[in-house]
Order: sequence, then structure tokens, then C-alpha cells
Amino acid sequence: MARRNQRKQRLPQDPVEAQIESLSHDGRGIARIEGKTIFVDGALAGETVKFLYTKKHSKYDEAKTIEVIANPSDDRVEAKCQHFGLCGGCSLMHMSPEAQLKLKQNTLEEHLTHFGKLQPQEWLAPLTGPLWGYRRKARLGVKHVPKKDRVLVGFREKGTPYLAVLEQCEVLDPRVGLRLAELGEMIAQLDAHNRIAQIEVAMDDEHVALIFRNLDPLSEQDQQSLISYGQENDLWIYLQSGGPDTITAIWPENPQLSYAPEEGLQLDFAPSDFTQVNAEINHKMIHRAMELLDISEDDRILDLFCGLGNFTLPLAKRVTEVVGVEGDASLVQHAKDNATKNNLANATFELADLTKTELKDYPWAKAGFNKILLDPPRSGAFEVLHQLADLGAERLVYVSCNPATLARDAGELVNKHGYTLVSTGVMDMFPHTKHVESIALFVKR
Repeated sequence: MARRNQRKQRLPQDPVEAQIESLSHDGRGIARIEGKTIFVDGALAGETVKFLYTKKHSKYDEAKTIEVIANPSDDRVEAKCQHFGLCGGCSLMHMSPEAQLKLKQNTLEEHLTHFGKLQPQEWLAPLTGPLWGYRRKARLGVKHVPKKDRVLVGFREKGTPYLAVLEQCEVLDPRVGLRLAELGEMIAQLDAHNRIAQIEVAMDDEHVALIFRNLDPLSEQDQQSLISYGQENDLWIYLQSGGPDTITAIWPENPQLSYAPEEGLQLDFAPSDFTQVNAEINHKMIHRAMELLDISEDDRILDLFCGLGNFTLPLAKRVTEVVGVEGDASLVQHAKDNATKNNLANATFELADLTKTELKDYPWAKAGFNKILLDPPRSGAFEVLHQLADLGAERLVYVSCNPATLARDAGELVNKHGYTLVSTGVMDMFPHTKHVESIALFVKR
């Protein structure tokens, strides 16, 4: 601890003035003092600001804005959230929505240029949706803080491992976003008030599931308190004593979350399953993916990293056959159950580790596919790219949550595997954050 305090004391204590030259990909202002780059939270390009140093590094420093003293940017807006700047959940709330989208598109373009050495033939219009209360999935930290005489529920402070003191969250669906302080007060009354580590949140249109991570078994009294809270506020209550397989509903009996990726489809999911956090953008994203794939009823489509069947089952309503491949066994089973529930016999789901698998070795791959959809994790799909052209796919749609790995993979597809990057664009899945979601169409040359 003493060494940490010494490091803090070496930081300059007086405010520093600087002009902000540009923005980094994560939305921080970039200033230069005596040739050294400083990334300044809360600053926008063209502004002159006063800032305080927060961290010193050998090649760059970090700081936070304390005042805009000249040339405030036209892109600057007043943050709606009272906790902006303290909470680490949002970083762009001081920028207008239009400026946020421009930043994200510029980030995608620069990554494609730098890592992929290419640009699309066409830029797609951004997909946009609700700016507030959009988030239906979250993992909330829980911490009993004796010095504050309260239990905190929410997200970490920016740049620290400590939970921020939050009353509410403007981007969380208000069914939970307006309850942060209330949840803390309720947990504070439990015997196990210092043994609840987190709350995982999952919602559908009608229901809210709260998974309480309990480090020790709860007393009957504590369990009844949680059940009563759920009943009084129409919230579903789960406990998790260990890994994901220990998640158990305590109220009501046998609850089932579900969502409609499009009209006429219903997908069941467990509260710990991966689902898209922004329901409206998810609807638009599915529609755009099908447009880019140029769907026809004769298509045989491969959906890689398919999850619950978010894309697979809407595709199955329109094509001859679609095969979804996923590396998580529980998601594969849920996807199969969803296909059965929706009477889609032409959708099949296969379990495979796509970072290690040779697709051609599977019987279902031998007939090939004329179109492919990929929705990989942040690490991208590099390990599987060399196989895609061999499957005969003429069109490939890539859904990405990381512009760096999309750019890397795009360069591989274009420069080594005979595809052209026809179009790409961003999707505002996470307004007010630095996260860049995008979609791209590749066509075989």
C-alpha cells in the first residue's frame, strides 16, 4: 500500500492546460505536452481544457478533464446521468449521439485501413435505436462497505477496482436501472449482506431475472426475504452458489425467459445465456444480415458461432437448410429446443470448437454452403477463415463486436481467400460506450 501511495504522490498535483488535438478510438481527448501524448477523459477535439493527471506511463500519460476553458466543441452535450465521470460503465455521454456514431465509424474505418489494408466499396448507414434504458443484460457488483454503512450495487468506478456509489443507471432498462439503491438497501437487511458478490441481470419484454451470487448458503430467512422482494416487485429471483450449473430459481417455480428475434418466432433462454443486450438493435441487425445475404429459398446457409439461434432460426423460415455451429454445449441444446418449439425442422445445430475444428470433416459440411454468417466473440474468427472459401460460399456476412479483429479477418478474407469487402457499417448496440459493433458483407470474386 505504501508503494502505491508513493506512486500517486509522484503525479503532478496542479491542473494543466492543453489543447485537444483529436480523439482516441475510445473517445478520450489526445493532447501533447513536451512531445508526450496524454489521453484526457472528458475532453473533445478542438477544446482547450484544464486537466489533472491520473496515471503516468513511460510512453504516454492519462488524465481527466476538470474544466473546458476555451472553444467548447459543438459535439459536447450535458451528460444525462448524474454519475457520469465517476462510473466506469459509460465513457461517451458528454458527446452528442451523432458524434458518438461518427467516432465509431471512424474507428472502424481506421482499423480496416491499418490492420486490413482495405476499405469497403460502400458504407452502410448506421443502425440506431434507443439511447436510454436499452440494456437488458448486465452484471452488477455488490459490496458491503462498512465505512459508508451501506451495500453498494452497480458498476466499478472509472479506473479503479472499487464499486461506485450509484443511485441509478440511465442505460440499464429502468426495471433494474432505477433500483440500484433499492437493491442495496434490501441486501443490507440480509444476514448474508456481506456475502453476496454480484447480481446478474437478464430481461425479456415482460420479465426480469436477478441471479444473486451467494458465497455461502443462505438462511431460510434470507431466502424468504429475497422471495418476498421478488413477489412484491414482479422480479424473478435466482441463486448461484458456484459455477453456472448452480444457478437455481427460488421464485417463481420453473420461470422461462424468451424473446422474439422477429414476429412469429419465440426463443427461450436461460438468464445466464448470451443474448444481445439491445432488443431493438438486435431486430434491425437480423433484418440487415438477411438483406446482405440476399436470401432465397434455395439457399443452404452455415451460421457459425450461432448461440441460441438468434440468426439461425429467422434464416430457417426462409431457406432450404441452415446449420448452426456453436462451441457451448448448453447453447447448442437450447438452440435445438428452440428449433423444435418453432417447428423448424430445416435448422440443425452442431457442437464444435471453431478455433480447432476442420469443418470439412463433418458430414453436414460435405455438401457445402452457398452463404455463411459469422458472429464470433471479440477474439474474432481467424482460425476458421481458411476453411470458408472451400465450402463454396459466394456471400459471407460477418457480425463483429471488435473492429480490430474484424479488420484483421477482413484482410485475410480479401487478400488470401478471394473475397471482396462490398459493404460495412456500425450498429449502435451500446450507446454512450466505446464499444463498436459492426456488420460487413464479403462476396467471392
